[in-house]
Amino acid sequence: MPRPRKPANPFRYFHSSPEVIRLVVMMYVRFPLSLRNVEDLLFERGIDICHETVRLWWNRFGPMFAADIRRQRVSRMRGFRHWRWHVDEVYVKINGEMHYLWRAVDQEGEILESYVTRKRNKAAALRFLKRALKRHGRAEVIVTDGLRSYPAAMRELGNEQRREMGRHANNRVENSHLPFRRRERAMLRFRQMKSLQKFASVHASIHNHFSQERHLVDRQTYKRRRLAALAEWQSLAS
Repeated sequence: MPRPRKPANPFRYFHSSPEVIRLVVMMYVRFPLSLRNVEDLLFERGIDICHETVRLWWNRFGPMFAADIRRQRVSRMRGFRHWRWHVDEVYVKINGEMHYLWRAVDQEGEILESYVTRKRNKAAALRFLKRALKRHGRAEVIVTDGLRSYPAAMRELGNEQRREMGRHANNRVENSHLPFRRRERAMLRFRQMKSLQKFASVHASIHNHFSQERHLVDRQTYKRRRLAALAEWQSLAS
């Protein structure tokens, strides 16, 4: 019987250590830093790399790290009861043209899904909701704003009775746009729809991983959670 093959080491063609690569990806995606900001900060630590290396590493390893994080979190969240989703869309300009970033977050602010479309109609809302429901399962309640594309799409999916709408009821997902907006300004916006979709998905997973709700817990609890998140990050793709 042939032996099962071990998964290939994704860092095998790179001279830098996996720890440095993980640090570069975390700094660029998590914090509002430019490529050259990351290069300068690493140089102060004695790590000499080019800003184009930062671009290469986050493009190559960012989606892989985000997929590992998403895989672990989705399997844990599928068993939640009384799951409440908040969905919203925000405009993003790409080369002067308006595009829309659709987001779904749960009652704790966990970003579940990010999806980019050119239009904000029923077809776009339907694709977004189908994608979120396929990956995460059914939600007990879906909170939306007054956009008429939502009830039209949910009527076709057969879950319109789960929809809720109210003034300030969707602040949870409105606040989830803020970290992405700060990151967008640091990157001087996006030039392609594909790169927007890629970065939004990676940023959401890494933001979820390091979001420890520090305003809701005491200092010692926050430090323990932060240490556990960093330890889990260091074990990705190892």
